[in-house]
Amino acid sequence: MFSAMPSRRAVLAGGVTGGAALAAAGFTAPSYGGEYNPRKPGNRVRLTVLGTTDLHGNVYNWDYFKNAEFDNSAHDDIGLAKATTLIKAMRKERRGEPVLTLDAGDTIQGTPLAYYYAKIDPITEGAKHPMASAMNLVGYDAAALGNHEFNYGLDTLRTFEEQLDFPLLGANAVDPATKRPAFRPYVIKTFRVGRGRTLRVGVLGLTNPGIAIWDKANVEGKMEFPGLVEQAKKFVPEMKKRGCDLVVISAHSGADTSSSYGDALPYPENAASLVAEQVPHVDAILVGHAHKEIAQQFVRNTKTGQQVLLCEPAYWGMRVALMDLIVQETYTKRGKQKWTLVAAGSQVLNSNTVDADPAVVAAVQAQHDTVIEYVNSVIGTSAAAMSAARAVVEDVPIIDFVNYVQADAVKAGLTGEAASLPVLSIAAPFNRSASFPAGEVTVRDVAGLYIYDNTLLGVQVSGADVKAYLEHSARYFKQVSGTGPFTMAQVTNAVTPTAPNGTPDYNFDSVAGLDAPLTYDIDLSQPAGARIVGLAYGGVPVKDADQFVLAVNNYRQSGGGGFPAVSTAPSSTTARTRSASCSSTGSPRTAPSTPPRSPPSTGAWSPAARRSPSPAEAAPPHVTRGYDL
Repeated sequence: MFSAMPSRRAVLAGGVTGGAALAAAGFTAPSYGGEYNPRKPGNRVRLTVLGTTDLHGNVYNWDYFKNAEFDNSAHDDIGLAKATTLIKAMRKERRGEPVLTLDAGDTIQGTPLAYYYAKIDPITEGAKHPMASAMNLVGYDAAALGNHEFNYGLDTLRTFEEQLDFPLLGANAVDPATKRPAFRPYVIKTFRVGRGRTLRVGVLGLTNPGIAIWDKANVEGKMEFPGLVEQAKKFVPEMKKRGCDLVVISAHSGADTSSSYGDALPYPENAASLVAEQVPHVDAILVGHAHKEIAQQFVRNTKTGQQVLLCEPAYWGMRVALMDLIVQETYTKRGKQKWTLVAAGSQVLNSNTVDADPAVVAAVQAQHDTVIEYVNSVIGTSAAAMSAARAVVEDVPIIDFVNYVQADAVKAGLTGEAASLPVLSIAAPFNRSASFPAGEVTVRDVAGLYIYDNTLLGVQVSGADVKAYLEHSARYFKQVSGTGPFTMAQVTNAVTPTAPNGTPDYNFDSVAGLDAPLTYDIDLSQPAGARIVGLAYGGVPVKDADQFVLAVNNYRQSGGGGFPAVSTAPSSTTARTRSASCSSTGSPRTAPSTPPRSPPSTGAWSPAARRSPSPAEAAPPHVTRGYDL
């Protein structure tokens, strides 16, 4: 269809536009080419659905944590500004034909840009959200709610909704009393397709049931989140009765039918393929949440036999989904006109081949500049360089820093009998690439280490609870035998029933003591559930009846990751302290140059030496965790 593909450099330099630019982005002549001829459509019409998902506050191709353009090993580019260029190019390519532009959620959380306008200069106090400005310029028709839309509370979400020129959809975000959707469940778009004919397309939005766990503090008693299949079975028939010729779903739910929360909820986390399989009359699903690239996947509906099209365009604006649905004009026996789906196909377009859209860039530039200045502000100093690269197999000071800050903050909030209990803290290696330099530490250094916008609280647990918690965490490791050496990849990210793609790093927690070390070994030669050896606090073996206060984030306390005890344990603090980014060490604008008080027997932000496994690219069957903060 097109001539030889130009180089990426030529496209970036602005020397290639139009069809050639789309070809460079990966656009190819659809495989159903024989089914539709745009020059002679006859009694057929092609609907184009363009989609993004999991933008997570990315407008520019910029890494706020590294203070540089984004890059990875695949040389992907990110940001809605670049995705917009592809969207506009496809609209031009398909001018005169019906085109829908959708997003599948997780928009307002994930970068310092998003955080700043939720917490520092919040949109609830008059600011315009940069994602609202950018997305309005794109001209979306609708977007599904993602689970991270609820991270900053309902007031922030509702304000963001008001700033958009298109609807946020959530058929399974319902009012607890009425069980009716608290957001619009769907929209119906009517396209004029020539000769007095119209094509009615329904767009149903579905979000993730896990919100009930992950953002329990923000939604409990205010919203409920039933399953995707259950709500789709309610609303797809309603949409068909209202005359929809096609039904497209924007679903913030992956396609591999798994749940990170196990059986804590009756509804699976990743259910897009189940919707396709079990709900009749769904024609296509824009998939989100899983951060995967699915160029084209078909799932057979068990009731109708229809092959339902699924497409997931990765995340952060790296890709744009392009789904084509070909319908043919037919007539019933009574002579009534209707549209019948005769062909479907999809592909993804690569954002790293195009320049950013200048209108989107200009709209957000001032806010982008403000946030760059903010993240580069100095909030502390480090006596030595610290890295999280080996945090999953070694005790590393940078994770000790997180544990110290959390435990110290929780201890300061304890009252009554709880104030006399020893304090422990949990921390996960959210980002192995995180590091602190020796010397000045900035907001972006800390935000790169603690990438989630969690809150902090203390819960009272027993020694038996601590042991069970650690055993659950140790499921992260694969069982091995022999003396090694083993690479990190050989022992980490174990596949489990709740993590069929491997246990993520954020579900491996280390536990540390504040005023005395909590020490333990993890025996990787043993099966999951029997790996924790030598658990001791201050050198004394931990007894089942011993009592502790455990500093945990709201994700864990709400049941995230399915860790035992913490979701039902009594709270020991009267206030929740924000632990995300740098705010747990003080206000980002007034943070001291050192922590509130230094950890025992250490220099500034430099935890004392302790036992650790072999320092080479190898971990023996025993991974030692000996924390002395």
